[in-house]
Amino acid sequence: MDEPKSVPPQVQDQQPGSQKQMTPQPATEAPGVKGSGKLQDQVAVITGGDSGIGRAVAVQYAREGADIAVLYLNEHDDAKETVRLVEAEGRRCIAIAGDVGDEGFCRKAVGDAVAQLGRLDILVNNAAEQHPQESITDISAEQLERTFRTNIFGQFYMVKAVLPHMKKGARIINTASVTAYRGSPQLLDYSSTKGAIVAFTRSLAQSLIKDGIHVNGVAPGPIWTPLIPSTFSEEKVESFGSSVPMGRPGQPEEVAPCYVFLAWEGCSYMAGQILHPNGGEIING
Repeated sequence: MDEPKSVPPQVQDQQPGSQKQMTPQPATEAPGVKGSGKLQDQVAVITGGDSGIGRAVAVQYAREGADIAVLYLNEHDDAKETVRLVEAEGRRCIAIAGDVGDEGFCRKAVGDAVAQLGRLDILVNNAAEQHPQESITDISAEQLERTFRTNIFGQFYMVKAVLPHMKKGARIINTASVTAYRGSPQLLDYSSTKGAIVAFTRSLAQSLIKDGIHVNGVAPGPIWTPLIPSTFSEEKVESFGSSVPMGRPGQPEEVAPCYVFLAWEGCSYMAGQILHPNGGEIING
């Protein structure tokens, strides 16, 4: 696809950020991608599904025949737009607001999703936050705990909540990051959580394969999502993604096919694996 090499400088003053405020808008709808019934009549729960990668996954899952439950923190306008896009594909979609770092919320949200949509076949653990700091000494105990609670505790909580509803053939897909493999000096706590997610994915896959549940992950590179302008300075936003071999940030619609593949029943001989849509960076992971 013919994408610009850079994006205009911009910042947002609150995480996890609003897609509605971004310029240009992230490409999440993949209008040229046609579904083929890979996920017909399945139900997927997607955390962080209101915008960015989560929204793109929701749309492409719907295009493949799935109904969607979108979990999000507080970005109500973005979540409404995701619901609209999924329904435009002819599928059902519900949006549930809350904090995945709260185990009680995860249990209730999963229960509500099953009650309203009838079943649960796919979990996409995608919610995350990041807070750059120049030095480890600048990372407060509160920030450290908050980042781990959202990024990795939330994945544990969601898996615990969905397992009683999952049957043989179910899929769990965890969002890691390229930073888990190459590190990031300004994102020490974030990259640490993403490394934990890789280990969690591999270990959970071994634990659940006997039950016929496949666990895999995706480790995106620099993707144009609301997390970027709500995290970095204008200067860093303008150069975001320029260092990868493709020379540009990726779009959420370019990442979503990885999640479609890993959720598809044809992906039956993969477990504990991580896919790497990262603009050509070789990370040997």
